Amino acid sequence: MEFETYQYFARKTAVFPKEFTVIYPAMGVASESGECLEKIKKQLRDKNCNWEDVEFKEKVAKEMGDVLWYLANLAEDLGMNLNDVAELNLKKLKDRQDRGVLKGEGDNR
Repeated sequence: MEFETYQYFARKTAVFPKEFTVIYPAMGVASESGECLEKIKKQLRDKNCNWEDVEFKEKVAKEMGDVLWYLANLAEDLGMNLNDVAELNLKKLKDRQDRGVLKGEGDNR
C-alpha cells in the first residue's frame, strides 16, 4: 500500500474535534509511541528479549499501526503528503550517509 492511499483512508476514520487539528494527532503520535515502547519493555523484562515471539510482534505491529495512523492524520492536518514526508526523510538520511555523518548528534548534521 502506498502512503498516500493509507493517508486517505486513515483520514476517513479520524474522529476528533476540528479545533484540535495538529495537536490531537501530534499527541497521539507521542502516546502511541510510548505504548509501542511499553510492549518492548515488557518483552525485555518478561521474555528475556525474545524478539521472535509471534504474539509480541503482533502486539508491536498494532501499536506501530496506531503511530502510523496518527502520523497520517498529522500530515493531513498540516497539508502534507505522507509520501513526500517519507521521501524527504530518505533524502536526508542518504545525504548524511554520503557525508559520513549518520552517527552523531543534532538535526543539522
